[in-house]
Amino acid sequence: MMNYKFVITGIGTDVGKTVVSSIIAEALQASYWKPIQAGDLDNSDSIKVNRFTDNVTILLEAFRLSEPMSPHAAAEIDSIEIRLDDLNVPEVEGNLIVEGAGGIMVPVNSNGLTFADLIEYWKLPTIVVSRHYLGSINHTLMTIEVLQKRGVEIEGIVFVGDENKATEDIILKSTGVKFLARIPMAKELNKKFVLEQSDLLALSMSF
Repeated sequence: MMNYKFVITGIGTDVGKTVVSSIIAEALQASYWKPIQAGDLDNSDSIKVNRFTDNVTILLEAFRLSEPMSPHAAAEIDSIEIRLDDLNVPEVEGNLIVEGAGGIMVPVNSNGLTFADLIEYWKLPTIVVSRHYLGSINHTLMTIEVLQKRGVEIEGIVFVGDENKATEDIILKSTGVKFLARIPMAKELNKKFVLEQSDLLALSMSF
């Protein structure tokens, strides 16, 4: 049986990466790794994924930074140096989901390292999470173009929220990226919602 390892990245902050990561990780009964957590250490993304899922193994973050800001700035405040070779993908048995932070050009350190660099370095297929808002076409196309120019394999795109056919059609047509799934906006974000969406995704997965 094939093991899947995916990076989940988004077109920006607050587009639903952690929820999508939870749903896909649960569907694959995968390990979950958030390499860098900046701020919210008492309610981190790892804690949320653990709370939302039943069959996901949570791996320790490589860096836990105290301030909720760009990793490069948060690391400087904490007097921590983040280097590329500190962020190697963990060896796991089975499937793995790696969740990024913010958008792909978010700086990881003060030397210019970005999450796009990390994704290129990891050489893992990447799933792009997009949510519809004014300007989201631009953000989605730019995200995909940066990844494609770096030779990153894009597994597909997940849209969060109600269908916007005009927006989705132009994104898919312009990029050639595969549509993977649509995750509705949750009326109440909780474990029940994540498990329901995970069951639906598991039935339709075509990775």
